[in-house]
Amino acid sequence: MSHANEFNPFRSFPLLIVISGPSGVGKDATIQRMKELNLPFHYVVTAATRRPRPNEVDGLDYIFVTHDEFARMIEQDELLEYAIVYNDYKGIPKSQVRAALASGKDVIMRLDVQGAATMRKLYPDALLIFLTTQDEEEMINRLRQRKTETREGLALRIATARQ
Repeated sequence: MSHANEFNPFRSFPLLIVISGPSGVGKDATIQRMKELNLPFHYVVTAATRRPRPNEVDGLDYIFVTHDEFARMIEQDELLEYAIVYNDYKGIPKSQVRAALASGKDVIMRLDVQGAATMRKLYPDALLIFLTTQDEEEMINRLRQRKTETREGLALRIATARQ
């Protein structure tokens, strides 16, 4: 008799994998490298109200929506989970997860720590991977090198990561 938490190489359902960690730790870089290596995963695309960063593609890196569109998605119960992250909304569209699981491939999603905790409750069998830096100084340097945040935004990300 097999238990749900045992490794089973003959399982017939996709594994849900959540990559999380503080801002600037390398979640996006990790996912990007996995895609470059053509690893056979289905990558869930997160909806976000923030502006795209240079080289980000709508629908591929994130689904970029307005605050009004995001509010409509909440009202119509289209999101599996969502949160305010650094003054912007981010959420996982249910349609993305349905498509991912229906693909038969193992599913990868990138979430902040709050979102990972929510997914743990919704999918107890999910594999959660937490990325971190060697120390706080490295994390701060990585955030500064990105040059994608205002001074206030950078301070907020550093304070949040410390928590």
